[in-house]
Amino acid sequence: MDEPIIIFTIGHSNHSLQKLAQLLKENGIAALVDVRSAPYSRHFPWFNKEHLEFELPRLGIEYIYAGKALGGRPDDPSLYKKREMPTEGADYLHEVDYPAVMKRSYFIKGVERMLETAVQKTTALMCSEEDPADCHRHHLITRYLLDEFPEVEIHHIRGDGTVFNAHQIVKKVDTPNATQGKLF
Repeated sequence: MDEPIIIFTIGHSNHSLQKLAQLLKENGIAALVDVRSAPYSRHFPWFNKEHLEFELPRLGIEYIYAGKALGGRPDDPSLYKKREMPTEGADYLHEVDYPAVMKRSYFIKGVERMLETAVQKTTALMCSEEDPADCHRHHLITRYLLDEFPEVEIHHIRGDGTVFNAHQIVKKVDTPNATQGKLF
């Protein structure tokens, strides 16, 4: 890796597809890696996998689904803190054993494939949560990248267009005794 790799993350939240596309274009994103375990939305169907596969290339953005490898809801009960599958409506952010997921070969290979894409084109990881502090894209993927690939820069894109370095969220969310809550 000669030049630093920069990876962005974004949450689709309740935006319109046009708003998401605007945020991606403003940051030069050429590839969107969908890291949702279930790439569908009951309330926002324009973020369903098939719709994104069709619409994003028309906007000049490649769509890549990687939720099986990089998703935040594994289908293996041993990857949950209670060693059982959570019930519907569970708080997956606090139920999943992220350090255990980080050791799985499928996760590591998923990260490697995502990094290969990021070397070729400006890439963003997308999940549903607007705030990365409330999303596995920070607590699982970003943490793994910061630990295993410290040369990679990770930037979170917020719904209002604010972009900040992932190290800021680590200081606010992951540091013991840090004030919990929203970042900005």
